[in-house]
Amino acid sequence: MAIGNSKIKIALDVMGGDNAPHVEIEGAIQALQEKKHDLFLFLVGKKDLIEKEIKKSGYEGDDFEVVHAEEVITMHDSPAKAVKTKQDSSLVVGTKLVKEGKAHAFVSAGNTGAVVMASILNIGRIKGVARPTIAAPIPTEKGTLSRISDAGAFVDSKAEHLLEFATLTDVYMREVQKVENPTVGLLNVGEEESKGLQLTYEAYELLKNSHLNFQGNIEGRDVFKGTVDIVVCDGFVGNITLKFAESVLPFLRKKLKDYADKSFLAKVQIGIAKNAIKKALIDTDPNYYGGIPLLGINGISIIGHGSSSATGIKNMIYEAAKQQEAGLVEKLFAAMENLGI
Repeated sequence: MAIGNSKIKIALDVMGGDNAPHVEIEGAIQALQEKKHDLFLFLVGKKDLIEKEIKKSGYEGDDFEVVHAEEVITMHDSPAKAVKTKQDSSLVVGTKLVKEGKAHAFVSAGNTGAVVMASILNIGRIKGVARPTIAAPIPTEKGTLSRISDAGAFVDSKAEHLLEFATLTDVYMREVQKVENPTVGLLNVGEEESKGLQLTYEAYELLKNSHLNFQGNIEGRDVFKGTVDIVVCDGFVGNITLKFAESVLPFLRKKLKDYADKSFLAKVQIGIAKNAIKKALIDTDPNYYGGIPLLGINGISIIGHGSSSATGIKNMIYEAAKQQEAGLVEKLFAAMENLGI
C-alpha cells in the first residue's frame, strides 16, 4: 500500500531497546491514546511477543498493525554484518517499510550503528549528502537544547562533510525546533581561527563563506553554555562529547547518594531537595527529548537510547511525527540542492 495523506505512519522497532518489547509497546500505546498527532503505527518484531504485550495492556484500537520480524539485532552485533545477514530483523524490516513507501518514519532504541547502516542502505541518502549526521541534543544553561552534529554517525569526516552536517542541522533547527536563524560554531581547541587540525582549518573556511549564521570556533566549555545552537564537529569528537555529557547526570546522582549515606541529617537534606533537583535536571534525561534524528537520509529515522523508558519511546514517536508534519525531508532536499558541493 502507498502512504495515504491522512495519518502519519511510523514503523517502530519493538525489539530494539534494553527492555524490549514491553516499554516499546507501552510507549506506542501512550502515543496512540494521547492523540497529539494523527498516527498509525507499524509494530515491527516478534508477533507473538507483541500481541501478548498488547493483550496485557488491554488496548483495543485499530490504529496499528503488527509486522512480524523473526530476528533481532542486538547491541553486541557488528552493525554492518548484522544489517546484511539479519534481513528478517525488526530493524531491517522497519527501515524497509520506509523504503517501500508504507511508512513515513522509522523509530528504534536499538543498536545505533545498525540503525545508521540500515537507514542508509534501505532508505537511502538525500541527493548531495555524502555523510548523514546524528544531531544530538545538549541541554544548556539558557534552558535551550543545542545540537551536536555529527554525534557519531561516522567517526571520520572531511571539511565538506562538516559543512553538510551544519546545513542539515540548520534546516532541522529552523523547521522542527522553530529556532530562527540558528547560530553555528565549530568545536575546536581554541577560539582563534589559526588553531586546530587541517580538518578544522578547511571546515572553518567553508563555514565562514556559507549562508549559515557561523560564529567561528567554540571550545568544549561553550557546549553547556549554549554559546551556539549548532555545535559542528566530526563524529569521533562529537560522540566523545555526547557520551561525556550523558555521564554527567549519573555522576551527580552518585555524588548525591554518597552524600546522603554519610548521615541521617544528610539523607533528610537530600530527601527534601530530591523533587526540586529532579525538576531542575529534567532536560538532561534522554527520555525527555525523545530520540536523536539521523539527518540526510531520504526519510525520517529516529535513534533512541537503549535504556529508553515508555515515555522515551512515546517522545521518539512524537519527534518523528513533528518532522513529518514540518515536511523536513523535502526541505533538506532543497537545502542540499542549494548547497551544491
